[in-house]
Amino acid sequence: MQGDAFVDEVEEPDPILNWITNLIIGACIEVHRHLGPGYLEAYYEEALAQEFTLRGIRFIRQQSFDVTYKGKVIGSGRCDFVVEEKVVVEIKAIESFAPVHTAQVISYLRSTGHKLGLLINFNVRLLKDGIKRIAR
Repeated sequence: MQGDAFVDEVEEPDPILNWITNLIIGACIEVHRHLGPGYLEAYYEEALAQEFTLRGIRFIRQQSFDVTYKGKVIGSGRCDFVVEEKVVVEIKAIESFAPVHTAQVISYLRSTGHKLGLLINFNVRLLKDGIKRIAR
């Protein structure tokens, strides 16, 4: 997304955010190792919540946030997870990412004020091919 304040595949300079994303990715790898591709998104969300709990990772599931327009609240949204009060995690079980999925995470970051998001697609053979890091 050229010209936007958001950058994909950014090298994160903040060591705390880097540590949190490593925890998240480790948990996602474990879920993917056990389930593999092919399930509905809801199953991955539930399994990931259980894995976060097992690992002592603090998270809020289905975190709601206000959507505003010109300073007025016009609705609300939900992101799959906010981990350690710092990183938005949006999970998918789709054939491949589309630009709208990146835009979704960018919108979540704007609305929540968080600086980093992970977009995770569990419907891939190798999970590393289903991880997209989005920072603002």
